[in-house]
Amino acid sequence: MLHYDNHGWSVTDTDFNVRYLGKTEAVMALGNGYLGLRSTHEEDYPGQTRGFFVAGTFNRSTAEEVPELPNLPDVVNMHICIGGQPVRLERGTYAVYSKRLDLRTGELVRQFKWKPADGKDVGFEFRRFVSQDDLHLIGASVTIRPRDRVSVSISSGIDGQVTNSGAMHLDRGVRRVWPGDVLSYRAATTESGVGIAINSAHALWLNGRRIDRSGIQIDRRSVSIRYALELSENDVLTIEKISNVYTTRDKTFANIGFDEYANAALKAAFVAKDRGYDALFMRSADAFMRYWKRTGIEIDSDEPFDQLAVRFAQYHLKAMAPAHDDRMGIGPKGLTGEEYKGHSFWDTDTFVLPYFMLTMPEVAKSLLTYRYRGLDGARRKARENGFSGAMYPWEAAWIGDGEVTPDFGEIDVTTGGAMRIWPGRLEQHITSDIVCAVEEYDEITGDERFMEDCGYEMILDAALFWSSRLERDEAGGRFVIRDVIGPDEYKEHVDNNAFTNYMAKFTMDLALATYQKLREQKPSLLKKLDGRLGFGAQMAQVESRSAGLYLPPPGEDGVIPENDTYFGKKAIDLTKYRRQTHVRSILRDYGPGQINELQVTKQADVLMLMYMRRGLFSRDVLAANYRYYEPRTLHDSSLSLSVHSILANRTGEFDAAYRLFRRASEIDLGPDRESSNHGIHAAALGGVWQCVAYGFAGLRVDGEALKAEPHLPAHWRSVRIPVTFRGTPMTVNITGETAEIQKDRVPDSD
Repeated sequence: MLHYDNHGWSVTDTDFNVRYLGKTEAVMALGNGYLGLRSTHEEDYPGQTRGFFVAGTFNRSTAEEVPELPNLPDVVNMHICIGGQPVRLERGTYAVYSKRLDLRTGELVRQFKWKPADGKDVGFEFRRFVSQDDLHLIGASVTIRPRDRVSVSISSGIDGQVTNSGAMHLDRGVRRVWPGDVLSYRAATTESGVGIAINSAHALWLNGRRIDRSGIQIDRRSVSIRYALELSENDVLTIEKISNVYTTRDKTFANIGFDEYANAALKAAFVAKDRGYDALFMRSADAFMRYWKRTGIEIDSDEPFDQLAVRFAQYHLKAMAPAHDDRMGIGPKGLTGEEYKGHSFWDTDTFVLPYFMLTMPEVAKSLLTYRYRGLDGARRKARENGFSGAMYPWEAAWIGDGEVTPDFGEIDVTTGGAMRIWPGRLEQHITSDIVCAVEEYDEITGDERFMEDCGYEMILDAALFWSSRLERDEAGGRFVIRDVIGPDEYKEHVDNNAFTNYMAKFTMDLALATYQKLREQKPSLLKKLDGRLGFGAQMAQVESRSAGLYLPPPGEDGVIPENDTYFGKKAIDLTKYRRQTHVRSILRDYGPGQINELQVTKQADVLMLMYMRRGLFSRDVLAANYRYYEPRTLHDSSLSLSVHSILANRTGEFDAAYRLFRRASEIDLGPDRESSNHGIHAAALGGVWQCVAYGFAGLRVDGEALKAEPHLPAHWRSVRIPVTFRGTPMTVNITGETAEIQKDRVPDSD
């Protein structure tokens, strides 16, 4: 079970259990947006999942597979023996165990005392960080303090015998040991040909005196060095391991060859080694402190967990964001695990981007530019499906890959076969979700340069897709959208999903307004875009089809049907599934086809529409839909709870709003010791921040102004939220009685 300090700055595990290593590997993962490192132990344990990922390095392991971020050679592992016995906590005895992540500085510290079966206590301290100052750098330090005379051996290196759940992504590569105890590993991905250069520089001291290595070993896919020495009582042995990684995806590689670039990386490793762990860590910690000063929410509350939950979310949001490169997006697990293969979904645009729009708009711009760079793949997908314009991939990887959603996934309990994965074809609302993010970015930042270079084109191309996608319902004389999946992925092959229809109309109407704006204010840009896209002749069709698109209306009770057949589906008692300890437990009892015929919702769908298009519906309609759909929603997606929390606040269900916020916060931080085995939940963490900013603080854009309509939880005395709006740093200060937005902050460079 995880523990949290009362100041909201650290997450600590004091109960080592070899069965539950995945939780802290992910929750305490380290990253800087360029690279991500699961916080595995230096020593090996069964079930431990090592993970080292660099953004943008996608590769196909075979022709049948889709691209995924490769798990890179491991630099964490160290094989330490005391008296010839490997240090393993499930062997011998241990005491005073602690594994702690300091959110303020980004340092992971693990401490314990361990005693071999026939020996005496030896104290260990492991420290590690991923640099926020140098994106390529990983620092590690191990200190050993014996209570008696012991022999110690340490083997440390770079291990290329890693896979993505069995899939190998790198060739054998070239491994070397250099004078000064520096190791290098150079390889390339098997299909995409991305060059990888990894270096690990070692330095070992005994009571402040340097100790040379005693041996080296180069195996088929690994390289390591070994130290062996005798320690006495009160001796202090410290080994520092400074590693770096560079790839040919790096923009700085563009004009030089791989060997030259790899040699530069090797030289950087020598320089970093000379600086040492402490100096490198202080530079990284200083960068983190600037981040917290610029973005950190402060909550004065009787419940310390609330402050910790928001800081935890902000820590990981920074760790996952590739702010350095606008050719890269964010996956649902960030850079903390293999699941979802590092692909970008609508999660990024809907749940993660809003955080950066209001705190670090330059990062939001980079992430939206990634979507712009993917337009060619979106246009290709539209053509392949018989449509015009841009039809965005449900899953995106490298900017030129296009649609990369796998065709099959988990096992269907009713058929025993692999489930068909339909979202790649049918979850088409992502095109509008991206447009919605563009509009929100424009409202918050007023970044006209981005709109001219990217945003207007994205909006117009998306509208052309929807205009070509609509079908004429001859019986009703209207346009409809058939055979889709909305946000509720438990309902496949449905017609007129309310979320999809309303969002399609929003996209087309925004394009019409954009066209008119450009015609009046920027005719030269309009001419340029029209020459490239040829949309001018199609705007009349966009206008007529948008006007004729069927929008499922609220019934007499105010409830909007999720799709054409939802109200006619069978209702069952969902109590068992709403009380579940693990999500998607309904899949143990029903197959996808059966769930499709039940009145059950996976996650916010109609309510998601009301969250994203706030001004379309009255408070009464919102309340009616909340009362209807919330009891039918299982929250089997981590995206769902935060949306329900924010809407509960808007409908006056303030106690429910806090309970849902707390549940969203506990997806990763809660007592379920297996909830994060495959990585943190990026969208849920973005949602936690939104619960505070958009829910409890009630922040919203009104024209060219930022306003607040707060409803703080009863036990919160105040909240302070740093934001940047229209290029101006501001601080939102809210108490139980007042809400004040001050334009008095000075931006800090990061």
